[in-house]
Amino acid sequence: MLKKGRVVLVGAGPGDMGLLTIKGAEYIKKADVVLYDRLVSKDILELIPSNAKKLDVGKESGKHPVPQEETNRILFEEASDGKLVVRLKGGDPFVFGRGGEELELLEQNGIPFEVVPGITSAISAPAFAGIPLTHRDFCSSFHIITGHQKKGKELSVNFKALVQAGGTLVFLMGISSLGQILEGLLAEGMDRNMPAAVIENGTRPDQRKVVGTIETLFDKAMEEKVKSPAVIVVGEVCGLSDKFDWFSKRELSGVKVIVTRPKSSGGKLSARLKEMGAEVMDYPCIEIREIEKNSRMEAVLNKIKEYSWIVFTSKNGVGILFEYLKRRKKDLRVFAGQSFAAVGSQTAETLAGYGIIADYVPETFDGKHLAQGLCELTGEDEKILLFRALKGSDEITDVLKRNKRVFEDVPIYDTLYINMGSQHIETLINDNPFICVTFTSASTVEGFARSINEIYYSRITGICIGRQTSKAAEKYGIKHFISDEANIDSMIKKITEVQNELNTTTQA
Repeated sequence: MLKKGRVVLVGAGPGDMGLLTIKGAEYIKKADVVLYDRLVSKDILELIPSNAKKLDVGKESGKHPVPQEETNRILFEEASDGKLVVRLKGGDPFVFGRGGEELELLEQNGIPFEVVPGITSAISAPAFAGIPLTHRDFCSSFHIITGHQKKGKELSVNFKALVQAGGTLVFLMGISSLGQILEGLLAEGMDRNMPAAVIENGTRPDQRKVVGTIETLFDKAMEEKVKSPAVIVVGEVCGLSDKFDWFSKRELSGVKVIVTRPKSSGGKLSARLKEMGAEVMDYPCIEIREIEKNSRMEAVLNKIKEYSWIVFTSKNGVGILFEYLKRRKKDLRVFAGQSFAAVGSQTAETLAGYGIIADYVPETFDGKHLAQGLCELTGEDEKILLFRALKGSDEITDVLKRNKRVFEDVPIYDTLYINMGSQHIETLINDNPFICVTFTSASTVEGFARSINEIYYSRITGICIGRQTSKAAEKYGIKHFISDEANIDSMIKKITEVQNELNTTTQA
C-alpha cells in the first residue's frame, strides 16, 4: 500500500522563535519537504530535519522568483508522492498569507491537508512595541487591513468606513503605501493629531518603532529609513507606546553579541541573552568530537577500581563518557567506590544529570585550582584518572607532577576548529562600534581568531571565562573582560556591566 502524503500549512509567526506554536514546531521537525517564506527566521529553519528537502519560495515586493502557481504545483506533486509536506509561512497562513489559494489545488485533487495557525504580526508587533490594540478607555475594536496593492493598481481601501468605525487600525504590508494610507485617513476627516506608529521587524532583535501622528508619521518614517517588513498602527492606543514599552527596556536591548560556543552547547547562553534583549549571532568556531575506537578509554574502564578519583575538566567529557558507557550497556555501578571531581559548576551540573554528585569542585573554576585541590585531598599512593580533551592544557598535569601524584591522562574527545564563513561576521563588526564576543574556552578564542581577518581583533570586546581563556585573548590582542565566575550567569552579568559602563561614558 502506497504511503499517502499530506500538506500542513504552518504559521511561523512574526519572527521570534518563542512565538512559534508547539504544534507547528512538531510538524516542522518531522517533515519530508518544507517550502518556506523569506520572513521565516533562521532559528525556525534550523528545526527542519537535515534530510528534508528545503525549498525557498519567498516573495518580496515586486519580486516573485517562484510564482504562486508554481508553489501550489510543488505542494501537490510532493504530497502526491506520499510525503509530509510543510508549507511554512510567516505570520498566520490565513491572514493575508494566501493560504486559501494554496489549499484549492489540494482540495480539488483529494490531497489531505491541515492548517496550524500562527501568531500574526498584526497583533504581536504592536504588543512588542507597547501598543495594546484595544483598551477600554480608547477603543473596543481593531481592524486589520492590507496595505499592499497589485503592481500598477491604486490602493483600494474604504478609508471613510475605517474612520467611522473608530477602532484601532492595523495595516500589514503597507510601508510602500504609507503616504497614501495616512493621506486617505486625513481626507476622510480623521483628526490630524491621531497617534500613529510604524514598527519595523516586529518581535525580532532588531525591532524599531517610530511614533508620531497621522500628520507627522510619514516624514518621521522616511527620516528613519523604515523598510519592510513593517506594521502600521493608527489609533489612540499608540499614545501608550512609551508607557508600556517593555521590549526596549530589557537589560541588553540593542546589544549585539556573537556566541562562539559549539553548536551542541551554545543554546543555553544564546537563549538567556535573547531573553534579556540582546541580538545574538551564533557563530560556533569549534566542534567537539568523540575520539572513536578509543582503546585507552576502554583499557582504564576495565581496571577502573585502581583509581581513587575520576576527574572531569569539562561538561563535554562527562557527556561523552556516560554516553559511551550507555552504548556498552554499562551504568553507574562501574564506578562503585570512586570519588568524583569537576572543574566547575557547569561540569558538576552535567555530572549530576547522570546521577553522580561531585565530591570536589574548586572555588575558582580552572585547571590549576582543580589540581591543587586534588593534591590536598589525595595521597601519593592514590591514583587519579583524568578524562578530558586531546589538546588539554598542561596546567593540571604540571601541578600533579610537581606534587608527585600518580595520574593517568586519558583524552576522550578532540576539539576541531570550524569555519562557517566569516564575511557576515566581519560585516557585523564593521557596522557596530560595540560588539561583544563570548569566549568559554581558549579553543573558542583560537577558533574565532583563525576564522576572521586579524584587523578585526581590536574591534571587538571579548567576555572570557577564566585565566586560560583570557591568555588566549591576550595572545591575539583582543580587548576583553573576565567574568567573575566561570559560568553563564557570570558571563551575562559581565556583559551587562560592560554595556552599562559604555552607556554611562557615552552619555557623559
